[in-house]
Amino acid sequence: MILNITASTIYSTLGNNSSLVPLAIKDVANSCGLTAASYIAGDTVEGKDRFIDEFGTQAIWLGGIPAYKFLLDKIMFKPAKIDPNVDVRLFKNPEILAAAKEFAPTKAIKESIEYATSHQKLAKGLSIAKFAASTLLTTLTYFGLTKFRHQYTENQIKKDYLAKHPEKQDTFTGKTNKEEETKQQNKAQNPAKVSFTGGVQDFIFDPVKNLMIVDASITGERLTHARNPQDFFGYVIKEGSFWAFMYLAGPMISKALEKHADKKGKSIDLDARVIFNDKLKESFKNGTLKKHLAEFKAADISDVDIYKFAVKPENKNIVIDFAKDSDVIQMLKEDKLFFAKKTEKVDTRKFIDLNDLRGVSKKLEKLLNQYEKSGESLDDFFKSVRNFKKTAVLKNMGACIGALGILAPAIMLAVRHFSPEYQVKKDIEEKLSKENKVA
Repeated sequence: MILNITASTIYSTLGNNSSLVPLAIKDVANSCGLTAASYIAGDTVEGKDRFIDEFGTQAIWLGGIPAYKFLLDKIMFKPAKIDPNVDVRLFKNPEILAAAKEFAPTKAIKESIEYATSHQKLAKGLSIAKFAASTLLTTLTYFGLTKFRHQYTENQIKKDYLAKHPEKQDTFTGKTNKEEETKQQNKAQNPAKVSFTGGVQDFIFDPVKNLMIVDASITGERLTHARNPQDFFGYVIKEGSFWAFMYLAGPMISKALEKHADKKGKSIDLDARVIFNDKLKESFKNGTLKKHLAEFKAADISDVDIYKFAVKPENKNIVIDFAKDSDVIQMLKEDKLFFAKKTEKVDTRKFIDLNDLRGVSKKLEKLLNQYEKSGESLDDFFKSVRNFKKTAVLKNMGACIGALGILAPAIMLAVRHFSPEYQVKKDIEEKLSKENKVA
C-alpha cells in the first residue's frame, strides 16, 4: 500500500513528543556526528568501534521493543486467546467498558473485548509481562552488542599490532577481556528489577517512555563498563547530551514556542493535521465549529456520556473528527499492515484518554476566540497560525539536531585534544607488548 505523506502529516509527526520518528531523526544526527568525530580524533579502529556502538545501538533501540512485542503477541497472547489490541485500561471504568463492547465496530472485536473482560487478571498480567519482557530482552540484546563490539575492537587492534610486529609471538591470553565478559554476564544475569507501581502505565503504553527505560540501562552499562577514563568521559558527554536533547529539551522548547505564539494571539498547541486541515478553516468561516463545540459541551455530562458521544457511528461532530485526526481517538485499520489505511470506524479496543479528548475541544475553542478577537481576515489569521506552527516544529527539531549532531561531537573533539591517542588501542598494545616479554 502506498503511504500518503502530506505536509501536515510531517509536521504532526515531527512535533509529536510521543512519536519515535523525531527520536530516530535526532539519533541518526547524533550517531553520524559522533562517528565522524571518532574517525577525526582517532583512526579507523576507533571509528569502527564508534560506528558499531552508535548504529548497532540505534537499530536495537528503535527496533528491539516493537520486534519483541510482536513475537510476544504470538507466543504469549495467541495461546491464551487474548487479543493484544485490547487495552487493559478499559477495565478501569465498567461503564466505558460496556460502551466499548456495545459500539464495537465488528462482531469479532466485540467478542475479543468480552473474552478479555472475562479474563481480566490474565489480560493485565500478559500486558505487564509483555512490557517487562520486551524491555528486558531489548536491554540484553544491547549488552550482547557491547560484548561483541569490545571483542571485535580488541581483535582488530591485536591483528594490526601483530601485522606491524611479525617477529613477536602471539601470546595474548585475553584475560582482561574475559574479566570484562564476566562483568557483562553478571550484569545481564542480574538486571535491575522493574517496579510496576504508581505511573507504570505511562511507561507501558507510551513508546517514548518505554524507550527511556532501555536508555537508562544503556547509559548505566556504558558508564559502568567504560574501558578507561577516556572512554568514560566520552560517554558522559555522549549520554548527557543525549538525555538532554533527546527527551528533555524537545517538550520544553515546544512549550516555550507555544507560549510565544499564544502571546501573539495564535495558539499552535493543536495537532498539525488539524491546523493544516482546510476543514478547520471552513468551520470558522461558516460557524460550524461554534455549533459543534456547543454540542460537544452539552454531551459532556460524565465520562461515559462523552465516551459514547465520541464512539457512536451516527454522531457527526467536527470536534470528534479533529480528535480522530489527532489520533486521540484511534480508528480501525483495514488490514494488518503497518501503514494500513484507516477506516471510518472507531476501534473500541483502544483506550481513549478523555482528558486529551476534552483538551482538543478547549484548544479549538481558544483558537476560535483568538480569531474573533484578532480583527484579521480568515486567510491572514490561518496563514499566521500555520507559519507559527511550522516554525515551532522546525526550530525545535533544528535545535535538537544541531546539539546532538554538531555540538556534542565538537565537545568530544575538543576534549580529545588533551588526550589525542585512542586509549583502548594504547592499553591493548601495551598489554600485548608485556605479554610478549613475559613469554
